[in-house]
Amino acid sequence: MHPIAQHTSHFGISSKLQELLCLVGQSYVFEEGSDILKQTLGINISAKQIQRVSEHYGQAIEEQQKQYIDKDKESPVLPISNEEELIYMMMDGSMVYTREEEWKEMKVGRIFSGSDCVQIQKKRNQITQSMYVCHLGNHIDFFAKMEAYIRFYKNKICIADGAKWLWNWVEDNYPDIIQILDFYHAIEKLALFASNQYTDKKERKKWMEKQKQRLLNNKVKMIINELQKMAAISKEAEKARTDVIRYYQNNITRMRYKTYIDNGYLIGSGAIESAHRNVVQQRLKLSGQRWSMNGAQQIVNLRAYKKSNRWADVVDIIKLAA
Repeated sequence: MHPIAQHTSHFGISSKLQELLCLVGQSYVFEEGSDILKQTLGINISAKQIQRVSEHYGQAIEEQQKQYIDKDKESPVLPISNEEELIYMMMDGSMVYTREEEWKEMKVGRIFSGSDCVQIQKKRNQITQSMYVCHLGNHIDFFAKMEAYIRFYKNKICIADGAKWLWNWVEDNYPDIIQILDFYHAIEKLALFASNQYTDKKERKKWMEKQKQRLLNNKVKMIINELQKMAAISKEAEKARTDVIRYYQNNITRMRYKTYIDNGYLIGSGAIESAHRNVVQQRLKLSGQRWSMNGAQQIVNLRAYKKSNRWADVVDIIKLAA
């Protein structure tokens, strides 16, 4: 018998092998994981067994999340130096294909401290430690999971796009925190109008650069005023003009970018875009995949713990089950 298959317990295999199956299952397609184990360790474990073990402990994580929400168990916190340290929270959704409801939104939250955001190049930062929260379902249950992780922190900043469901929750629960509309979403909305309004690329680029500088100098009202006076050249341009005016008006208090930059705050939500790629898409959006709702949640739970440097918690759950 292979050393890591000795001392069997739950599933008829050792806790160490169960951990290995979870590690493989959250990283690879189950069939590929089975082949990797055979080729590298000489262990014959079926893809179905990897799936069963991975989903079992992914569900155990889901139960642990409920304990955090109900305050039956103390949720982990980021290693911060003091209670005044700035904590960023970012939230967004991306689509996962499910058997029950076809495309379904996977909501992802990323929480990290200001000191964990390290500049590695002039225009590039690296976040050294994050806490990830994922939920395939409604925003109420997602927010309950997020709340369990962020309620301990005093100074928080939320950076997000213009989703009303998100900002409504922030304003209802954390009305005093700093709210920042993702700068790149703000630019994207404007660029859509410009692409419909200006056929000449040089003219379009010049106009966009002017508006970008206005955004970076707390002059969003000037942009709105200019857009309101402009005559759209087509129906498409008129729709884009109306959309960007409404978007800016709804978020004007979240667009003080010069103030944010002067205070050393991030203004972009690239970190949450990266989270979707690394935590969700690289495992759950591979070619031809169709997940059960439960299966997707269970596997993404394992990935969230792995990416949050919380694999020791998974090991503890496995050992407890043994």
